[in-house]
Amino acid sequence: MGANILDMGCTIQCPHGGQATVTPGNTRVKVGGNLALLVSDTMTIAGCPFVIATAPSPCVTIQWQAPATRDTVNGTSVLLQSSLGLCMSAANAPQGMAIVNGVQTQVAGV
Repeated sequence: MGANILDMGCTIQCPHGGQATVTPGNTRVKVGGNLALLVSDTMTIAGCPFVIATAPSPCVTIQWQAPATRDTVNGTSVLLQSSLGLCMSAANAPQGMAIVNGVQTQVAGV
């Protein structure tokens, strides 16, 4: 069974409340009225308050795993509601999973 395809209409946050901004690589294919998100899209996080001991260590980017295996845009896999977004610090350390809300429900992928 498929999972809903993520699009520019959803909101993505780090587990500490920082907000992700997407720079889409897809400028053409829409699902549910918005551009479909791709595994290669750049996602930058702003406003993460995470601190380790006393040193700030905010989440700054998201690396995605488990994108669609069959559905692509120009050869690049789309992101699914079941995909895993790993929030990373500036030192490239994983700091938790991305939280996705407001996912469109009209188009599913695998």
